[in-house]
Amino acid sequence: MLLLRASLASILAAAISFAPAFAASTAHKSTASSHSHTRKSSKKQHKSHGQQAIDPARVTEIQHALIREHYMTGEPNGKWDATTTAAMQKFQADQGWQTKLMPDSRALKKLGLGPDYSGAINAGGSSSAEPQTASKIPPTQEAGFAAASGVNR
Repeated sequence: MLLLRASLASILAAAISFAPAFAASTAHKSTASSHSHTRKSSKKQHKSHGQQAIDPARVTEIQHALIREHYMTGEPNGKWDATTTAAMQKFQADQGWQTKLMPDSRALKKLGLGPDYSGAINAGGSSSAEPQTASKIPPTQEAGFAAASGVNR
């Protein structure tokens, strides 16, 4: 037992004596890598996220719609230029919408350029489908609506 304790003590003493040397070499390595990281990050330029420009084909569609709605004149050129920006701002302002983000999704939908879900599998019961008239609602469903709303007939 005494021999075991002596062996453990000498191993522990050796580990303690090597720890400062190991820590110094580790600290030096991490400092060097942090300096190189600092140099790289200071040269790194800001990366833009999201869509940066509108596809020319989409711009042409938007210009056609703005011409149709009498917010632009002339022929579409596929370029998001000052004329197109002014027309879209005027259109959005006339609707009471923001004019800083171009183009607003509501404006595209109002111009008839939004997504078309009419051919989707579940389009018949979706919110994009025309609502049924009151005469086409089955009587049991109508009674259920009345009961849920608390209206007595």
